[in-house]
Amino acid sequence: MTDFEINKYFNLAIQAAEKARGKCSPNPFVGSVIVKNNKVIAIGWTLQYGGDHSEIQAIKHAGKEAEGATIFVTLEPCSHYGKTPPCAKAIIEAGIQEVYIGIPDPNPIVSGNGIAMLKNAGIKVHCGFHEDKIKKQLEYYLCHIEKGRPFVTLKTALSLDGKYAAGDGSSKWITGEKARKYVHKLRSENDVILTGIKTILADDPLLNARLPGNPKQPLRVVLDPYLKIPVSSRFINSLSEFPGLIICSNSMLKTDKAKVLRQTGAVIHGLDCENGHFNLSEVLNMLHNMNFYSILLETGSGLAEAFLEDNLIDKFIFIYGAKILGGTKSPFPNLGLSNINQAILLSDISYRKIEQDLMVIAYPKVIT
Repeated sequence: MTDFEINKYFNLAIQAAEKARGKCSPNPFVGSVIVKNNKVIAIGWTLQYGGDHSEIQAIKHAGKEAEGATIFVTLEPCSHYGKTPPCAKAIIEAGIQEVYIGIPDPNPIVSGNGIAMLKNAGIKVHCGFHEDKIKKQLEYYLCHIEKGRPFVTLKTALSLDGKYAAGDGSSKWITGEKARKYVHKLRSENDVILTGIKTILADDPLLNARLPGNPKQPLRVVLDPYLKIPVSSRFINSLSEFPGLIICSNSMLKTDKAKVLRQTGAVIHGLDCENGHFNLSEVLNMLHNMNFYSILLETGSGLAEAFLEDNLIDKFIFIYGAKILGGTKSPFPNLGLSNINQAILLSDISYRKIEQDLMVIAYPKVIT
């Protein structure tokens, strides 16, 4: 098979994986393409958690034609029994004769075992294609496995001169309607939307994904050390429709306010808290243990700065509206970087125009 053909089929598999983004967590979203006689005969992607993995979907679509075919899959096929049987076993039983794998799975229960199972069955296996692209596509899953915590994205909307609000605090709307729709898509793709109590008190946000159809709703999480959240807030009044979690100080768990909130259906978890501040690594560890892989921060400057200072932000999304506001409403006013040499360096920058707005995506630069 030529390099051109291999690249073509992997691009199709990567595109197929995108159809599962935000819909199959905590499973990674993976794409598969089955080819026979230089013709694509089936395409699959990961279904909702507990459903078929991409390889199984593709094999089902191919039917008997899978025998003697070649499969291209973005992530190493699993080799263990979980919610579903092993995909490597299904590939063997389908009679597929050759497998091209984008990247190996770093999950210890899979890592190399899927490849070994295929090779032991006499199947030709090739691994290591479009690695950078696939690793970025699976950044949530890889962070969960390799760092033992959820992947954290900070999203913020700013004027072109970098202000999150006008001098009087008003901010509706800095960006246009199409950019705001993109934010709802972003919410549906993440497991968790995390904010602080100051944002709840100031803006009374709903924090759900408002899209046509029936989009996956993220878990809305509020860091509220002293349970200041109003019972009348939109967050509380929408709990029957959209999941929500309040994280408070352990000292507040048995208070009357906690009792009242639980009567509304609120779920409340406690953590140690010092002077109104949580250890953010403990917050992430709690959410990691709940099997959440991705977190979208929609916070005020204080909480955003705290995540930055603890080096817990994996990705930045800045959406710049076509407006100039002036004033002092900077998104990180107290970050304390007094010298240019202390600046947080960013890399892997990408840009996208959304009507008159500009979206910039960047990653913290890893210093080696």
